[in-house]
Amino acid sequence: MTTPPNRFRRRVPVSAVALRVLVALLYVFLLAPLVIIVVISFSSNQYLSFPPTGFSLRWYAELPAETTFIQGMQTTLITASITTLIVLLIGVPASIALARYEVPGRGAISAFFLSPLLVPSVVLALGLVLTLGPLGLTNTYQGIVIGHVSITLPYVIRTTLMSLTTADTSSEEAARVLGANGWAVFRLITLPIIRPGVIAGGIVAFVVSFDEAVISLFVAESGKPTLPVQILRYVADSADAAVAALSVVLILFSVVIVVLVERVMGLRRTLI
Repeated sequence: MTTPPNRFRRRVPVSAVALRVLVALLYVFLLAPLVIIVVISFSSNQYLSFPPTGFSLRWYAELPAETTFIQGMQTTLITASITTLIVLLIGVPASIALARYEVPGRGAISAFFLSPLLVPSVVLALGLVLTLGPLGLTNTYQGIVIGHVSITLPYVIRTTLMSLTTADTSSEEAARVLGANGWAVFRLITLPIIRPGVIAGGIVAFVVSFDEAVISLFVAESGKPTLPVQILRYVADSADAAVAALSVVLILFSVVIVVLVERVMGLRRTLI
């Protein structure tokens, strides 16, 4: 006797279908702006508008001649690289001290390091201007780096602390029992263990510094404007599709960074 084909067919619950539709709509909501920017970057329209009336590579050809974008990119790459290096040098030792040692006031110190995440960027930027202005550090690389360090340090500390608190400390204890000094334990055991958190924190710090506009606008708007500041100026003054072409280049730049990190450092494997 044959069983009717539909008798034991598993039915998909209505809630599962609704969840899939919701996820699909969420993807559309997140990706639609990127798709529109890509389409506009190939537009022949004189100004930023959608839909395009024609298609052209004109805006990509004009990008190398936009010296403001080139200068802004140079400033942004320098400050983001220096910021990432500084926050790693500060954040990793601070995280180890908070996780491994009985530091007096550890809770207050941890809250202090994470407090920039709770303060609005405008308030923090205003405070930095009032602090750095009398020191002559506004409109300088140093001023931008100080501002960016203040907002990126919490990310490095959070990711590194997560790696430290979830790691097995038995190897470190065994190395100390066998006579290894603190530096050897850190270099040979602790650092490889927390490497996923350190790498993730460094990447997040670089991206946040690269993208930061509010603090850069307050601290160095007239002296060393970063690329986000230059883009804000350009949209206010010109508003043509060149900024859309630049946005596509930045998207590709971000994708290349992620792919290189994954290939060279095995980030996907280390984060699993």
